[in-house]
Amino acid sequence: MSTAPTRSEARPLVPALTFIALVVAAVASLGTPLITSVATTFHVSLDSAQWTLTISLLSGAVATPVLGRLGAGPHRRATILATLAIVVVGSTLTVLPLPFAWLLAGRAAQGVGLGLTALMMGVARDHLPEERSAAAIALISVVSIIGAGVGYPLAALLAEFGGLRAAYGLGLLVTTIAFVTAWRSMPAAPEGRSAHVNVAGALVLAGGLLLVLFLAGESSLWSRHLAVAVALAVAAVLLLCVWAVSELRTKTPLIDVRAVRHPAVAGANIAMFAGGIGMYLLLTLITRYAQTPHSAGYGFGLTTFVAGLVLIPFSVLGFVAGKLTPRVRKRIDAPVVLAGSAAIVGGGFVLFASARSDLAELLAAMGVLGFGVGSFSAAMPGVILAVTPRSETSSAMSFNYVVRSVGYSLGSAIGGLVLAAGTDTGRLFPNDDAYTTAALAGVAAMAITMMAALALARRHSPETHPGPAPAGGPGPGRSSRTGS
Repeated sequence: MSTAPTRSEARPLVPALTFIALVVAAVASLGTPLITSVATTFHVSLDSAQWTLTISLLSGAVATPVLGRLGAGPHRRATILATLAIVVVGSTLTVLPLPFAWLLAGRAAQGVGLGLTALMMGVARDHLPEERSAAAIALISVVSIIGAGVGYPLAALLAEFGGLRAAYGLGLLVTTIAFVTAWRSMPAAPEGRSAHVNVAGALVLAGGLLLVLFLAGESSLWSRHLAVAVALAVAAVLLLCVWAVSELRTKTPLIDVRAVRHPAVAGANIAMFAGGIGMYLLLTLITRYAQTPHSAGYGFGLTTFVAGLVLIPFSVLGFVAGKLTPRVRKRIDAPVVLAGSAAIVGGGFVLFASARSDLAELLAAMGVLGFGVGSFSAAMPGVILAVTPRSETSSAMSFNYVVRSVGYSLGSAIGGLVLAAGTDTGRLFPNDDAYTTAALAGVAAMAITMMAALALARRHSPETHPGPAPAGGPGPGRSSRTGS
């Protein structure tokens, strides 16, 4: 049953969906600029403080597929509100003068909100007129990426002038506003929906993802305790294989694995995985290089706040690309846009590798990265949703975001490993050439992304919007079972 609102009713829904997606992404990114402040405030090591970022990414990756399945059912509004309530509680824990363990618990609760992005797309597809849903979904996808560029400088500024609690207070403020916004604007799911969560499957998937992301985040484990790292990697693979087999056998899968095997969906997720590695790698390389002190023989020694401002070109051009991409897609298929976007990000790597002696060159590389990421993010949903029934929008996109999270984590780990390998014994900072080596690794990742997208383009039928599948029925190449 269609529940598309009138034009006047649909107008305020788009800003609400966009704002919520922006808030949860920005709040999850608060850990990045505050790591040093956390270490000094709580008297813990930098490695321990790093977990304020890592734990939010972990909880987000684990929560995303569960929320995606719940979002496909009749209780989507309640799921959105309950999740935002968890984020608000977590934000409160980060502000209160509690021990470090409670801060980590609060950051984990904030990370749960990352799973809301896919639900916002499901709401847009169900409740917006068809001609507007594609642009809205593309915009939601983009702001979920550029949220880090918004939250980073604001948090760094507040931390510099008001202290750590003031920075986390920003998270509490905006998440509370997001909860009120959702309470006032989120419509109920269309009638006739049902969704059951396979609890056992969710737990197995959570275990596998936790191990994968932990191994990606703890890159030093591979150099110091190789046998332990290999054992954990084997355990992760086994858990994920067990989960995949159980999903194929159950009548209520958390994620429809058969749908994931569709060439369009599989190709899009491969591109997302490789692209995520490269995109996050360049983002971390530029920000780390900008903050490296002059005493290392390179770098600009920027403060945390000023380094956050380096992300402004990333956010601005990412937003511009996100607004332009739906228009471009009226003439060019989404997989071709993905390939072009990967080429742009690859160009950002080349620019960083060849010219980084001036701050303006770093800003230019960050802007190129933002434009490529914005275009890539805006085009990605169109590939997946073209073959996905409307009722499975949240579930399908949640899997894509899990793939993205794993790619981002691996990109960060690869950057750390390459720079660590390029650090001479007794030195604190890597050699300048190590950044060039890491950039070349990023070029390789984006080349793989381009090849995956072009392979997808060769078998992709033209479409101009991501909503052709009927509201309750399967899209092309789908089985009639939707996992409900």
